[in-house]
Amino acid sequence: MKEYKTVENESFDEFTEKKSKFIGYVKPVKTQQEAVDFINSIKSKHWDATHNVSAYVLRENNIQRSSDDGEPSGTAGIPVLDVLLKEHLVDVCVVVTRYFGGVLLGAGGLIRAYSHASKIAVESGNIITMAPCKILSVSVDYSFYDRLNILLNDIGANIENSDFADVVTVKFTLKAEYTNMFCEKLTEQSNGKYKVTEVGEKFSKI
Repeated sequence: MKEYKTVENESFDEFTEKKSKFIGYVKPVKTQQEAVDFINSIKSKHWDATHNVSAYVLRENNIQRSSDDGEPSGTAGIPVLDVLLKEHLVDVCVVVTRYFGGVLLGAGGLIRAYSHASKIAVESGNIITMAPCKILSVSVDYSFYDRLNILLNDIGANIENSDFADVVTVKFTLKAEYTNMFCEKLTEQSNGKYKVTEVGEKFSKI
């Protein structure tokens, strides 16, 4: 399992080029069905648009798809897809909605406009890196809780849940290769009092 880049949030951004309005939408997706559903939802929302151009890249089976949706071949869907590929993004779907403003942009103008719309959409969705991580849990006394937080922060862990009962139980994700280092530091700083429990593993933001 390798690290990969994707977007964190569903989002959008827009701009106007020679009176044509371009709205770039982005959404993290895992399957072709999710991508198709998102494309159709934007088409429904902007049923009156001149074009709803789309592209998506999936990690599973390295699937890549794009659609010009009526724009001249190669001037819309491919430029949108190219932005995803150049950024090495996967599990991402982009839809660029265009409302024609009456001024022709020409092939070069269309390519630049759809590329820009895709780029600002992706940026608005916040590009993140996902990596194979261990899901871990540790229970500590309240007196050690602040030191635990410092340890977790220093090593780049993502806290998923903290349960404050008789003791504090913290569930977090950590890059797999950092697990042993964290366990050693915890043992060292607590004189062996606290142990880490491995709950599972998943891809998580780093």
